[in-house]
Amino acid sequence: MHKHRPIEYSLGLGAGLVLILWLLLWRLGLAAVWAYLGSINVVTFLLYGYDKRRAMVGGTRVPEIVLHLAALTGGTPGAALAQTLFRHKTRKRRFRMVFASIILLQIGLAYAYWRLSRG
Repeated sequence: MHKHRPIEYSLGLGAGLVLILWLLLWRLGLAAVWAYLGSINVVTFLLYGYDKRRAMVGGTRVPEIVLHLAALTGGTPGAALAQTLFRHKTRKRRFRMVFASIILLQIGLAYAYWRLSRG
């Protein structure tokens, strides 16, 4: 990972991977929204796995803001699965609080959308 700008590098790489995977899934016939959700969750899972590996062997890590942005933009299930499987970011109270806030925000937005769409 680039040492001087890990946030920009991680965001660019993650966004690029999401775009490539989204296009592939969409071209294979998945509806655009499902292709995006699948893509963002796979990439979020991979970012957590990469960060866990870097934590074990040393080196430049994926910034926490990037992990939170990946979850916020739809990768919450991938993040939760990665946290469980890799036992990563499970002890950091501040990280867990932000992650829980993201989940609550997404639940609130989904509920608001559901209420408004009912007419």
